[in-house]
Amino acid sequence: MRAVLLLAVSGPVLAVASVSASAQSSPLLSPTPMTGTPPAAPSAPAITLPAAPAVPPVSASLPKVPAAAAPGAAATAVATPPASDGGAAAPGSVSPTAGPVPSTPVVVAKKKKLVPVAPPRETALSTDPEPTLTAETFFATAKASEHYAAIADAGGWPEVAAPVSAGSSPKAISTLRLRLAIEGDLGKAEGGDPADLTAGMFSTKWGADLTTAVKRFQSRHGLKDTGIVAGATLKALNVSARTRFTELASSAQRLAGRNFGFGDRYVVVNIPSASVEAVENGHVVHRYVAVVGGPDHASPEVDAKVQAVNLNPTWTVPTSIIKNEIIPKMQKDPGYLSRERIRILDGAGNTVNASSIDWTSQRATNYILRQDSGTSNALGNIRINMPNKYAVYMHDTPSKRFFGGDYRFLSHGCVRVEGVFDLASWLLEGTGGAPDGTWTKAAMMNQVKTGEHEDIKLAKAVPVAWVYLTGWANAGGGVQFRDDVYGIDAVGANAQAQADSDPIATALNKN
Repeated sequence: MRAVLLLAVSGPVLAVASVSASAQSSPLLSPTPMTGTPPAAPSAPAITLPAAPAVPPVSASLPKVPAAAAPGAAATAVATPPASDGGAAAPGSVSPTAGPVPSTPVVVAKKKKLVPVAPPRETALSTDPEPTLTAETFFATAKASEHYAAIADAGGWPEVAAPVSAGSSPKAISTLRLRLAIEGDLGKAEGGDPADLTAGMFSTKWGADLTTAVKRFQSRHGLKDTGIVAGATLKALNVSARTRFTELASSAQRLAGRNFGFGDRYVVVNIPSASVEAVENGHVVHRYVAVVGGPDHASPEVDAKVQAVNLNPTWTVPTSIIKNEIIPKMQKDPGYLSRERIRILDGAGNTVNASSIDWTSQRATNYILRQDSGTSNALGNIRINMPNKYAVYMHDTPSKRFFGGDYRFLSHGCVRVEGVFDLASWLLEGTGGAPDGTWTKAAMMNQVKTGEHEDIKLAKAVPVAWVYLTGWANAGGGVQFRDDVYGIDAVGANAQAQADSDPIATALNKN
């Protein structure tokens, strides 16, 4: 039997989804701080989708590919002359078989220093014009979680054991087709009829239809749509259906208590995607690569409004960073603060000499540490001000190299935005007060060059939502997934053990 998972919500969205008793978690967990306690929603009919027939696990069988020899792995023997005393050659040397000792010195080739090459980037920004967060996201995600629960209950999907290409074995290609058909990336028109979910029903040849299906899968997982099944794509293919259900159900649960005020223009930061979306009239008009908080300094889920853009901002160092990072650095390097242009201020705003502070104590936490504006400022040239209880914001950064990596969970909680001038100019559309009239990207850059601090208040505040969605769906049924970097997805985890200990769930399961 199936238990009913009621997800409470206030505001413009509402959803109820039924999930299999073996997949649900009770009670629902709220791993991140939320504002207020959501009111309970009235009961509604459960959504019940037909379960797919059981799928026996199939493993692809591929020939082993010999590993290529590493550069410089082949050793070359270098001839050396016999010892000068006419005795035996030195250990490891090669003696000439005949002829006099050469009079010219032997040059031994120096071993080249190998410079590690960064792996190719595998992630990519989504090109989907549909925003990650809309008024329908909660309901669509809850409904999608039910569908994935049915897939998991039916046996999930087969493992794709190794990279697959056009030259792979027929069994490997057929298994890949089955894997993509179960999740819907290989549609009926491409030979992926969900009614025939056995590997033997699928073509064993690699065709354009399979390449298209792989690219569709990659796009849904935030990966470059190369059509190549290896690396991150192979890893994503082998995430279980049960985990995908957990991601969708957990994401829906996190949205349940939100009351975000959608407007004609708003901003969405999806933390697991490490991306920022500028949404206008229901469509994404700009999407930006971002660097977000790491697992030890998680970016919070928050609803706020962007009210101002600060040019040439100063940075006030949070107490946690003073305690955990600044004090240890000053113990080893007393000149650190001066090189970083960080001033120490007392409560009256007077500058305090660093040498007067005992850095072996916690005394420095009683002062304000402020970094002056400039090219080395931790906030870069722009801070996007969005007052909230967590004191987080979006900003520029001098460390732009991190935007080029696949792993972008490196900040202390705030969000660094690549192309932040473009985002700021979009936020400031229609805002006057610039030297030449309206604040544009060019006007902001000119102001930055002066070195003068400038606070620009938006003509109209723009809503912004930071969300943690590892799985989500749109109104059209499209489903996307990202990694649970913070490890907080919990709905459906250890479901059976929790259900056995939950008298309510037990009673539901018996009826």
